[in-house]
Amino acid sequence: MTQSNHHAAPRRKALRVAAWTAAMAVLLALTGAGYIYVKLNGNIRGVDINGALGTDRPTDFDNGSMDILVLGSDSRSGANKKAGGGDDDGTARSDTAMIVHIYKGHKKATVVSIPRDTLVDRPSCTGAAAAKSVMFNTAYAVGGPACAVKTVESMTGIRMDHYIEVDFTGFEHLVDALGGVKVTTAQDIDDNDSHLHLKAGTHTLTGKQALGLVRTRHGVGDGSDLGRIKLQQAFVKALIDRIDSLGLLTSPTKLFKVADTATGAITTDSDLASVGDLVGLAQSVEGLSSKHVSMVTMPVTYDPADPNRVVPLTAKAQQVWAALRADRAVPKSATTGSAGDQTSTSGVVKSAS
Repeated sequence: MTQSNHHAAPRRKALRVAAWTAAMAVLLALTGAGYIYVKLNGNIRGVDINGALGTDRPTDFDNGSMDILVLGSDSRSGANKKAGGGDDDGTARSDTAMIVHIYKGHKKATVVSIPRDTLVDRPSCTGAAAAKSVMFNTAYAVGGPACAVKTVESMTGIRMDHYIEVDFTGFEHLVDALGGVKVTTAQDIDDNDSHLHLKAGTHTLTGKQALGLVRTRHGVGDGSDLGRIKLQQAFVKALIDRIDSLGLLTSPTKLFKVADTATGAITTDSDLASVGDLVGLAQSVEGLSSKHVSMVTMPVTYDPADPNRVVPLTAKAQQVWAALRADRAVPKSATTGSAGDQTSTSGVVKSAS
């Protein structure tokens, strides 16, 4: 093996990890030595989830699978105020939440979206008191990443092996560093709230446009958060297609730009907060492609007392969590009849690879 090929393989493996981190966290790492490695390593922000939560967590079954909580935060602080738009109330929330379950063998995955407006019982965590029937995204608001993880673990009975978070600005910069992401819209999208205006057709979205797409809810479908989740899931597919089409290894300058942006865009649990750890994770999922990533929305129904909120369909949700705990595919019966299953943006946005 030549020296060039020796370095190219791990770079390509590291890039592919983005495929299942729900459109927001491309984890690319250069494997060179010296100041490049140090710079990229210094970009990554880590949070000690294990230290914050201690031992009061679900059993970590060693069956070869892996579960990662991926959050997109809607903090309006700093540069995010401009990127996110709206008022800055000083509170950050988990605007997007996905559980990425990577099956044994790491050749396929299921991504379960958790609607941010889901009413849940939040456990006490990191100094925040327990609360009944509150919106899921308040967990991050009151207790940060550790509280979000604990709330997910309490809901699902599944221990999260890792945590990855990306904010508005990081998401925009990441998409721009990739040269945009191509999507096809089958109808016009006009949403002043998310600042997205697209005519029907094929577009290579800039970072700003991509952020508008994954945040829009009034421009398509029924205007609900469930419709927005469907758009986010469609964007994940488009992002996977984009990554698969990139020829970054032929351009060292572009490769470094993407690596620098990607590592600076994310916050991870402390066990992933180094280039070496991210490369190890990437190597473990070599071969995972878009064709083997299933998208599911947690089974919910609209709250009879407030149509702007949803509540879990407990029995069906437990089917989802039981399947993931057992490292099995989520059965179709688990999502049939869910409001998320009935909400469709089919034909609005699709991958245009």
